[in-house]
Formats: sequence, C-alpha cells, structure tokens
Amino acid sequence: MREAGSRTERDSMGEMEVPAEAYYGASTMRAVLNFPISNLRLQRPFIRALGLIKLAAARTNDDLGLLDGGLAGAIREAAREVADGKLDAHFVVDVFQTGSGTSTNTNANEVIARRATELLQKDPKQRRVHPNDHVNLCQSSNDVIPAALRIAALGEVEGALRPALEELRDALEAKADELWSVLKTGRTHLQDATPIRLGQEFRGYAGQTEKGLKRLDHAREELSELPLGGTAVGTGIGSHPEFGRRVALHLRELTGLPLREAANHFEAQSNIDAIVEVSGVLRTIAISLRKVADDVRWLGSGPRAGLGELRLPEVQPGSSIMPGKVNPVIAESLLQVCAQVIGNDAAVLVAAQDSHFELNMAMPVAAFNLLQSVELLASGASNFARQCVTGLQATDKGPALVDSGLAIATALSPRLGYDAAAAIAKEAATSGETVYEVALRRSGIDAEELRRLLDPEKLVEPGLT
Repeated sequence: MREAGSRTERDSMGEMEVPAEAYYGASTMRAVLNFPISNLRLQRPFIRALGLIKLAAARTNDDLGLLDGGLAGAIREAAREVADGKLDAHFVVDVFQTGSGTSTNTNANEVIARRATELLQKDPKQRRVHPNDHVNLCQSSNDVIPAALRIAALGEVEGALRPALEELRDALEAKADELWSVLKTGRTHLQDATPIRLGQEFRGYAGQTEKGLKRLDHAREELSELPLGGTAVGTGIGSHPEFGRRVALHLRELTGLPLREAANHFEAQSNIDAIVEVSGVLRTIAISLRKVADDVRWLGSGPRAGLGELRLPEVQPGSSIMPGKVNPVIAESLLQVCAQVIGNDAAVLVAAQDSHFELNMAMPVAAFNLLQSVELLASGASNFARQCVTGLQATDKGPALVDSGLAIATALSPRLGYDAAAAIAKEAATSGETVYEVALRRSGIDAEELRRLLDPEKLVEPGLT
C-alpha cells in the first residue's frame, strides 16, 4: 500500500515507495535503504561534475543524432540545475555504497530524468525522459564515476588549492624579505648550528610551498584524462565510437579545464592509480605545510620559557584557567588539517587495492577522501597565510643568542683546523664563555681579526674565510 506522502516508482526489480517530493526514483530509494551507514555524502564538486557530464553527454548524443533534440534540450537544462546545486537535496546516497558508485550515477540519472520530464510537460508530443535510455545514453557508472572524480578533483585543485598555495607562498616570501636582516642561531638535530637569517628560514618555507605548486602541475596532468566512452569494461560497448572524444571536448568547454579522452580506456577504468598519485601529491604538500607550521609554532614558543624568536598573532585566549595565556592555534589548526590529509591518503591507498580485473570497487570512498584533502589543504593554507604568517614579528631573542652560540666556532676551522676549533667550542660550552672569549685567549689571533672571522653577517653567506 502507498504510504502517506509517497508515490510508487518502478525499476527493473519492481515497485518502490519514494517520497512524493523526491526527484529520485526506485533504484535510488533502494540504495538509501541498503546503505544506512553514515551521514556522509559525496561533496558538491562531485555532484557538480556529475551534472556537467550528463549535460555534455546530452549535447554529444544530440550532435551524433542519437537523442531527440527536445529530449536532449530538457536533459541539458535539468543537468545544468544539478551542476548549479539547485537539486542537491535529492542526492541522498551514502558515501559507503556500491564500490563502483553505481548508486550515485543512478541517483543522478533519476533526478535529471524526472526534472527533464517535468520541463517537457508543456509539450504533450514529448515522451517521458528515461534515466537509463536517455540520460545515461552511451555511458556506464564504470566510466562516469571515475570521470566525475577526476573533473571534481581537478576543478578544486585549480580553483581552490592552487590559489591558496600561491597566497601562502607570497605571504612567506614577503615575510622572508621583511625578516631578512634578523640574524639568529641555526638549529640542526635540535642543537645549535651556525647562524642563519630569519629571512633565510622563511625563504626555505616559501620554497617548499613553491615546490608544492609544481607538484600540482603533475597532478593536473594525471587528472585530465577521462575514461568516458569506455562504458562497462573499457570496450565502449553501448556507446558511439566518437562519444568519448566529443564529450571530453564539450566538458573542456564547460569547465575550462584541459580535459581529454583517455588514451587507454582499459587502463583508465581498471584501476585508480592516477588518484593514488594525486593523493600522494596532496600528502607531500601536507607534510611540507606541517613542517612550516610546526617550525613557526616552536619559534613562537614561550614567551619566556620557550624559544620565543617569533611573536605570533594573538587571535584568542589560550586557556580557561591560566589568565593571559595565548596559544599558537592557527598553526595547530593547520597541523590537524595535515594529519587528516595524511590519513585520507591512507584510505585512498587501501581503496586502490580493491582494483580487480576491469574495475575498482572502492571509488566513492576514494573520491570522498581525495576531495576532502583538496578542500582542507586549500582552506588550511589560506587561513594560515592570513591569520598567522602575515602577522608574524621577530623578537630580539634570536639575535641576542647569536654571539653566545657555539657553532660559530665553525668559522675558525679554515684558520685553526677542525680539532683546534672544536677544543675552543668545547671549552666555551664548559666555562660558559663565548667562543670569541676563549679563542682570544687560546688561538693567538688578535682581537680585530677574531671579530672579523666571527662576524655573524659573514657567517650567513657562502665562503671559506
């Protein structure tokens, strides 16, 4: 019996009761009932990519004479609404579903078919739009879902992550210039090392971010190939031979992304190696950003019992019990983002191991984790640039420790030899004197020459003497 507020829909397995206002149909309803796993859904960029694929497919099938012009036009209009987010409430399938993502593709087909039929109701000559025969024409879930993942990820990498990393790189470069004149003690193995400019440290951080941007170039190449046209197993059965090439051209126009048909459909559909590689790029960027955020946090530790060489922006109270305490919360936020991205990469790696014969069977979870990583890195990097890096200030603590540093004895090695310089450094460490004071007494070098040799300004540039 029909439930109140519902309607009866039918698919190849029989009838199902569906909420009256829902645009999806019986097969989607089955998926809702089959997968009551979480409250997680594939993200907006993925649904947008699905809408654009269906739009481009309708255009292509119209061009090829495979789809009636009226039907094609209605499908395009409905698919555009999906791409624009107007029908998001009707995408109801859990992330943890059939491994190929068939339920999500079916969800899209049913929503677009019902909305397109609705748009055609004004013309009694037009027949009902069918989710499989019309919306899914020349397609399979097995090529649509991996294509949607690639389009969504590439769009977010280019539209969100790349600008965020550029913003962070620019902020770090500007801070390197601002702090260039500040000399401090370097650290290796958490021990004192030869002096370095604070600006040189920040130049290193900016360089890490620039390397991340270059790594995104490779990710762009990996994500640009689309498996559309391969249908079920890569052979293209049920699809026009020109479909893959033409639909990729339409998608290129719709997105502005450098999309193209996969050169080898059997490779493109039987695994998610490209997604593994892109996830690895994101993991590498996360590890780079973690190093930067952690260094900034340590350099700002204190203010009295820590290193205290940087003054971090004070953005909120740091304790509910200790008055006046301020914590490096923006850096900590980014560190947690990096932890999540590294964990997401592990999930993608496990998902990739479910590639058997002609298909991967864990695409939805790989898609969710990859897209979340892109989103988190973009927002985390931008927030760190704006709320932390731009407001960093140097204290006088770093410069004050340079003269008392022991590693400046390195500058004496070319003149006295390694062993004699080491003896001076060890005696200074034991006596509490500076390297200069011990060297003046033991080295036989006069005071003026010794000051020249140990001049910190000379120790932050290449040179032997």
